[in-house]
Amino acid sequence: MTPFDSSSGSARGTAAIELANVTKVYRRYGSRHFATLKSALMKRSLLSELEPRETFTALKGLSLRVPAGSTFGLIGRNGSGKSTALKLVAGITKPTSGTVTVRGRISALIELGAGFHPEISGRENVFINGIMLGLSKREIEKRFDEIVEFAELEGFIDEPVKTYSSGMYMRLGFSVAIHVNPDVLLVDEVLAVGDEGFTHKCLDKFADFKRRGKTVLLVTHALNLVERLCDEAVWLDAGEPRAEGDPFRVTAAYVSDVERQEERFLATSDAKVQQETAAAPAAAEPTSLTGDPSDMMQAAEGRWGSRVVEISDVALLDSQGQPSHVFQSGEPLRVRLAVHARKPVEDFVFGVAIFNADGSCVYGTNTQIDDFEPQSLTGDAEVVVMFEAMDLIEGTYKLDVAVHKRDGVPYDYHRLLHTFRIKSRAKDVGIYRPKHRWTFGGDITVAPKG
Repeated sequence: MTPFDSSSGSARGTAAIELANVTKVYRRYGSRHFATLKSALMKRSLLSELEPRETFTALKGLSLRVPAGSTFGLIGRNGSGKSTALKLVAGITKPTSGTVTVRGRISALIELGAGFHPEISGRENVFINGIMLGLSKREIEKRFDEIVEFAELEGFIDEPVKTYSSGMYMRLGFSVAIHVNPDVLLVDEVLAVGDEGFTHKCLDKFADFKRRGKTVLLVTHALNLVERLCDEAVWLDAGEPRAEGDPFRVTAAYVSDVERQEERFLATSDAKVQQETAAAPAAAEPTSLTGDPSDMMQAAEGRWGSRVVEISDVALLDSQGQPSHVFQSGEPLRVRLAVHARKPVEDFVFGVAIFNADGSCVYGTNTQIDDFEPQSLTGDAEVVVMFEAMDLIEGTYKLDVAVHKRDGVPYDYHRLLHTFRIKSRAKDVGIYRPKHRWTFGGDITVAPKG
């Protein structure tokens, strides 16, 4: 990392942070463990266990330019290299190759409690951290009351830091970091442990930093914060940038990729379950039930029935008629059943039921409830139930599908064997998300965010 120059970061067109073709490689060591040092020496394994076995490349030729005065977001999955990039900028670690340049005084809030000594008081830690960040003792004394007040720790500042909760750690660390008046503020995902009130105070500080031409580099999984606060964003994946620029465009690309990954995972899991249950011998009823077999809501996951009529395939289809397992809240969803009757039948009912991750029934219906009268079923057939708008909150859901007689005796019952996921930017609570809108009258003023 090149030396800091506190004067060079003042011009807004100047880069406050520059990474040029930066690669960071970590070494991995032997994974076996020995019980004691004596046993390791007797086995002559100590040195071999400390030899590097392989390497892991956390960042691969990353080039990044953060303009002075901008708020810049880094997003990506766990292990994508975000925190490594932040530690390189903070000077905590050095690049294996490439250069890192930072202009201006840095203040970093990277790991919860980093730089705090647990055995001494919050007061002493404030002074130690302030001096480490470049302040004089007199400057810290001048800002001390403001630091403590912002952290909301007036009653605990003289207690040992080891007695603090994770939220108290975070509040004190953030307060020190912002009150040293840095040119560049580095923030990792530590805000996730704060309560809602303190999070709002932090966001207000970010806005204040922005007005004063400070530079903020933010690592977070909270995509709404990136869209709301950041001027630019980068999506890192396996140590390399996948998208860079406008925050809304970058987060949209990232969300699409996450949904594709979820789709592949759910499709593979569902295919495996269907193969296993198709190969299993037919059971007349769920063996896990001790009560009335007609009460399917009490049954555990599984498949049972005589298979006189068999559901040979279940597909969830999107608005384009394509198989999918990931849907946006409010989108249409079709459940398509491929059915085979081993012999002609005249007594049959098709049903579907949706359950949330807690096992609560969200909705259930069947052709008998919807007033369809069965007449004949022979050979191969297809049954489709169409949900015009799947108005559910974000989450994972399970699907029951069944064909049975009118008295409930099952031909083929699939219990909680099919999974789909609902995605939504809205963070509602409950299960159902009805269409709704707000109106306001009288002496009230509101405005949408963003």
